[in-house]
Amino acid sequence: MQRVASVALLLSAVGLSGALAQPMSISPNSHESSPRPMPVRYGAGEPDLGGGFIEFLFSGGNQGRAPRYQQSPAYQQTPSAGGYPHYQNRGELLLQPPPPPPPMYVHRGPAAEPAQPAVDPRFLKQVVSYDGNEKPGTIIVDTPSKYLYLVQPGGKALRYGIGVGRPGFAWAGVKTVSQKREWPDWRPPEDMLKRRPDLPTFMPGGPDNPLGARALYLGSSLYRIHGSNEPWTIGQAVSSGCIRMRNEDVIDLYERVKVGTKVVVI
Repeated sequence: MQRVASVALLLSAVGLSGALAQPMSISPNSHESSPRPMPVRYGAGEPDLGGGFIEFLFSGGNQGRAPRYQQSPAYQQTPSAGGYPHYQNRGELLLQPPPPPPPMYVHRGPAAEPAQPAVDPRFLKQVVSYDGNEKPGTIIVDTPSKYLYLVQPGGKALRYGIGVGRPGFAWAGVKTVSQKREWPDWRPPEDMLKRRPDLPTFMPGGPDNPLGARALYLGSSLYRIHGSNEPWTIGQAVSSGCIRMRNEDVIDLYERVKVGTKVVVI
């Protein structure tokens, strides 16, 4: 009982000394101002003892320890799948991890064109023996065998593979080279346009032109010895009567013959 009375007297003394220690302030509007709310502190598992000397007595003298504040449950840090923390404010997403950078694409150039069938080695240019009656410089077109010969001196001939007229368009006869053209333009004849209305009426010379790199015109006819943008057709009967060659072969022949050269088609 004496201990309780001592504590009560001590508390009264502390309260009285605290009251006397407070300075008096006189404000003309003090009766209108409302008391300022005290800051709320959340202790981590410790009772609210009011602070000051009473807390010092009942907390074992640990008043100098920094107060611990409880983190509000409204802002809980949770890991995301990408390893970045994000924060939620009462169910609303405040911060998302940065989006991944866009993928980098490497330009690898145009797609390769499909490989075309190779020319049969039999139809590549070569030197062969010739024991015929035609003079050197004469062109002989062997339609059935699909070879063109340029007769050379000394019983030799240059032989080239050719494409010839398909059935119904093959022909035979003797012509002369009436003119020569490099990268010739193409104007399909009327009969061809009737059969193939999808063809253009005119096509300028160039790599896509079906007459190819060179053309040797045969007399006043519509037939020509010319190159081709379809070299895999060499050795076949595919044309409308013209004699087609590989571009590299018709260029070689073009340099070797002159206007007026005799052409024998058999």
